[in-house]
Amino acid sequence: MENNPSSSRTDRKTAERNRRNQMKALYSQLNSLVPHQNSRVSIPPSEPVLSLPDQLNEAASYIKRLQTNLEKMKEKKDSLMGVERTNYASMTSCNGTTTGLRPPQIKVREMGSTLEVVLITGLDSQFMFNETIRVLHEEGAEIINASFSVVEDTVFHTIHSKVVAAARLKILSPVMELQGYLRG
Repeated sequence: MENNPSSSRTDRKTAERNRRNQMKALYSQLNSLVPHQNSRVSIPPSEPVLSLPDQLNEAASYIKRLQTNLEKMKEKKDSLMGVERTNYASMTSCNGTTTGLRPPQIKVREMGSTLEVVLITGLDSQFMFNETIRVLHEEGAEIINASFSVVEDTVFHTIHSKVVAAARLKILSPVMELQGYLRG
């Protein structure tokens, strides 16, 4: 085979054209994924289309905003799930008393085939709610409803569960043990 300089030049030109077309398609795809301030569907003829560097800057800014929002949402989720452990030094109120530290209390009421468990904790005892749900579930109770409300530094958890007669005694024993654990 003969080394033809024009043939290799044509191959390079074709390869470069293919690379540019691929990059153009990728830029177009990236641009279609980024929301724009004004819809590009009905662009008036007088409005200029963003240049490629401007499109890339807009995409980079959008990605940074998404990352920031994701971090904020993760922090909010963690705080709502009780994962974030409170810094006790920061829990001192203006009068010098420590807030949020409260020994948990549990109250159990049997109403027919329904068991109502009220768990009163401080802001620092999210694990007690999880533990109470786990014990009820392990002992065969079907959780119907679980809710909570926060009043200042106290969290009131209310759990309603359905219990079959055979499982009632089986459930009450661990719950009573949990009550004893909380008192002692």
